[in-house]
Amino acid sequence: MSLLSHIDRRVLVTGGGSGIGLTIAQAFEEAGARVHVSDVDASALRTISDHPTISSTTADVTSSEQVASMFDDVTKNLGGLDVLVNNAGTAGPHGPVETLGHEEWRRTVSVNLESQFLCARLAIPLLRASGGGSIINMSSTAGQHGYPMRSPYAAAKWGVIGFTKTLAMELGPADIRVNAICPGSVTGDRIERVISAAAEDANVDPGVIRDRWIGQTSLRTFVDPEDLAGLILFITSDAGSKISGQALAVDGHTEGLGV
Repeated sequence: MSLLSHIDRRVLVTGGGSGIGLTIAQAFEEAGARVHVSDVDASALRTISDHPTISSTTADVTSSEQVASMFDDVTKNLGGLDVLVNNAGTAGPHGPVETLGHEEWRRTVSVNLESQFLCARLAIPLLRASGGGSIINMSSTAGQHGYPMRSPYAAAKWGVIGFTKTLAMELGPADIRVNAICPGSVTGDRIERVISAAAEDANVDPGVIRDRWIGQTSLRTFVDPEDLAGLILFITSDAGSKISGQALAVDGHTEGLGV
């Protein structure tokens, strides 16, 4: 048995037009899966035009109507579903709670947590019809530690873990496994924007923030998107068939989050 046997599996990756999501989608494609991605940014989806086995939908996954339309496309293009990767997310605002606006709090929680509910509830009937499958919910090490100045993001990511463990209990009898991935700081444009915001608030050079965050990990490193894709392929493969209800950190061992 191949550890990463994904031939004939049908996979949906939200937030799949760029960054981590695109890397995950491409890894599944390379493993032989048929993949559908969604992204709120239609221009980002143009990057997959040279991947004939990846179809796509432009969708805001905080909208129940757009999520329903996305699943219509999934059914049409894939004929069913074996794996859902709830990857869509946003960094949210940076600052102390008393300075945050209600709308930016609500938007951060909606994108990072509510969207996973909206996608899961439509994916579950398809996974049941397939005889089982996997749901991967993207959390964060911010869902395992306190995270000063990032309260809406941390609150949502803690919620993702609770949602994951509850779904795993509900869906286990149907042979549907549910796990959360908890990345640390992931290389790419998004973390650079977060670092810049934190540096501006602290009135220091971005390099100071970057070095501080790297120093909060035992391995003194950031994570690459490929590290996350590799773990997701493993736990959705036959080799990961007994892994469910877990919050799996890929973070170089985060020792604690600071400002």
